[in-house]
Amino acid sequence: MRSLVTGATGYIGGRLVPRLVEAGHDVRCLTRTAGRLRDVPWADRVEIAEGDLGDPASLRGVLDGVDVAYYLVHSLGRRDFEARDRAAAATFAEAARAAGVRRIVYLGGPEPPPGEEASPHLRSREEVARILLDSGVPTIVLRAAVIIGSGSASFEMLRHLTERLPVMITPRWVSNRIQPIAVRDVLRYLIEAAALPGTVNRAFDVGGADVLTYGDMMRRYARVAGLRPRVILPVRPLSPGLSAHWVGVVTPVPNAIARPLVASLVHEAVAREHDIRELVPFEPLGFDEAVRRALGKIRDSEVETRWSTALGTDVSSAEPLPSDPEWSGGSSYTDVRCREVAAPAGELWKVIEGVGGDHGWYSFPLAWSVRGWLDRLVGGVGLRRGRRDPHRLLVGEALDWWRVEEIEPGRLLRLRAEMRVPGRAWLEMRAEPAGEGRSVYRQRAVFLPRGLAGHAYWKAIVPFHGVVFAGMARNIARGAEAATAAARPPAVPPSAGSRRRSG
Repeated sequence: MRSLVTGATGYIGGRLVPRLVEAGHDVRCLTRTAGRLRDVPWADRVEIAEGDLGDPASLRGVLDGVDVAYYLVHSLGRRDFEARDRAAAATFAEAARAAGVRRIVYLGGPEPPPGEEASPHLRSREEVARILLDSGVPTIVLRAAVIIGSGSASFEMLRHLTERLPVMITPRWVSNRIQPIAVRDVLRYLIEAAALPGTVNRAFDVGGADVLTYGDMMRRYARVAGLRPRVILPVRPLSPGLSAHWVGVVTPVPNAIARPLVASLVHEAVAREHDIRELVPFEPLGFDEAVRRALGKIRDSEVETRWSTALGTDVSSAEPLPSDPEWSGGSSYTDVRCREVAAPAGELWKVIEGVGGDHGWYSFPLAWSVRGWLDRLVGGVGLRRGRRDPHRLLVGEALDWWRVEEIEPGRLLRLRAEMRVPGRAWLEMRAEPAGEGRSVYRQRAVFLPRGLAGHAYWKAIVPFHGVVFAGMARNIARGAEAATAAARPPAVPPSAGSRRRSG
């Protein structure tokens, strides 16, 4: 089956394409600029076509031979998004009909309850759905409310509001009921929709196993994320406009996106029918499990990549992709250091692998000792575990207050912190050859804060990074250079007899 995916650089599209490929689809991706898909892991397994839904001429031939066309684009974030989405949908519908496409699949938003005037965001989604349903091409519209997965704008709002505000004065819409759905389940519906009979031309409500208020979602997110219980104080006068500004201040979600999303939350979003389950029978995930997947607490066999793409970590569809917006994936702080080293990568690696234990951490020993004592005072492991072997490390073993999470001999060491901190932390060290007996040392510390305490913790230790992390990088480089110099044979001056014979 040949499938065309619009919006392949977006949140849903970037997760759908590799799954379609795995399901045996011959996939063509439509994008305005082919270069945006150059570095995705599946680029060499799909056909990439350039075209712009705002330019009908650019779509000529793009839909030829396509069986199923996925429409996953929208202009949310632009002032004129309704007009743009209306025009783009009409252009796409005409092109699909002219090319003889057998099926269109569109992911839209929920319908407001009867008698309520739809927000501009939901009104636009419904207008696009109607244009596609009336296109003459059999169309399936999937109406989803809040999608639970890292990178989803709705989920990022929920994540950041809950993590950063232990006490919240909230608008009245936090009492509205919502039926959230895991991104994994949305992807399954999208893939299965391609095989539904051609006689099906309608919209379906899709939702997860739980119906919750927005306030319930925040409380349950806090519990799953290991945060203290959140205190929520609804205030009736807080309008959607003021709510959007409040969300823009507290979260990294751009105000242009937050505003229409918040305006849509004034409506309850609960599935009115479950007909899709008769055609695609499976039990969707509950809210708590969907959040666990989004936070990386549960992983499955679906392979994507997150901030640790280069670290070889397999994660589920609910976790971040490199193509996700910068504001997605939760808060993270990094400290990155890089130094050129006058030593081969092999010598540099020996110093890296020798870190910790009796060798110490190559910078400011007193600071490391004090931090270890403080960790023990609050019930942590401190520095007392040392290391098993002074020269070799294995994946899974303890190293002071770290755990060896990944090791690629001669190249990469990644450590996961097991000290008591309000968040999760990693330290990564790399040795890269640079030719002619030289190498490059790369060091990265990553911290994912949990709640306000996590953000405060990182801010408090930032002043020490220049001493601790910079000193660590400097001394690891010097150690490799010193070992290299010591290994060189000493220069032997010519003997007196040799001088006489040469004369």
